[in-house]
Amino acid sequence: MKSEVKNYNVVARAVHWSSALVVIGMFAVGLWMVDLSYYSEWYRTAPHWHKSIGILLAALTLFRLVWKHVTPSPKVEGSAIEKAGAKIVHLAMYATLLLLFVSGYLISTEDGRGIDVFTWFTVPGAGALFENQADTAGLIHFYAAWALILMAAAHALAALKHHFINKDNTLRKMIGASK
Repeated sequence: MKSEVKNYNVVARAVHWSSALVVIGMFAVGLWMVDLSYYSEWYRTAPHWHKSIGILLAALTLFRLVWKHVTPSPKVEGSAIEKAGAKIVHLAMYATLLLLFVSGYLISTEDGRGIDVFTWFTVPGAGALFENQADTAGLIHFYAAWALILMAAAHALAALKHHFINKDNTLRKMIGASK
């Protein structure tokens, strides 16, 4: 007989917490860097790092989705409404991440140049695919970033609610310590 999985595996946990930290950091840096002046020493450095980390997060997210489908996960706890809500919010967060990755790419490559990921490799640029591409994609990127950070906050609050009010294993499963 196969035993029930009690915790998320170490890879899933590492990817989850790494992604959470990167998303929060990228949001903060994104808000900060749009106000940089041309004369700031960070004017070129911050966007380069933001783009590089964004590309790496996109790759990590793709890996995460594949990993999620090839490894067993513990059962979701809660009422039917909570389970449905969790599924909807998770799907919405992945969709919003995709929207962020695509809009960021469209902002960065409108001029036809690729995105240098640190000094490791370059993602080729697509050039301008539609009029006002960078401006339109920039607005989408801004609102998608806010949507993602709000969903992540709701996700964290739901985990804390499960831990402190429901007193179930929802949060413990993601730190590898379920009962």
